[in-house]
Amino acid sequence: MKKIVSTAVLAASLTLTGCATSVPVGGLFTDVQLPVGATANAKGTKVGTAKCQSILSLIAQGDCSIEAAKADGGITSVTHMDWKANNILGIIGNYELTVHGN
Repeated sequence: MKKIVSTAVLAASLTLTGCATSVPVGGLFTDVQLPVGATANAKGTKVGTAKCQSILSLIAQGDCSIEAAKADGGITSVTHMDWKANNILGIIGNYELTVHGN
């Protein structure tokens, strides 16, 4: 009986892992790049990035803020932002925000 209940709980948790997300998430592997936002400012010539990392979905570190990416690229006026996520089995997750501007 324990095996049946354990199997049912595992199957239910695996089928519900991707439900109702606003971004595409793979249960085993995620490698996506998505737009975050854009402004009416003219096309930018500078690029700055900010990075974060998650380990075992238990520990997360880094600064993926817009301000950190702006500081990295010396940007004062943002034109658009892109977001990249790479996650393997929830073990190691790398996230990056790229800001374009002047």
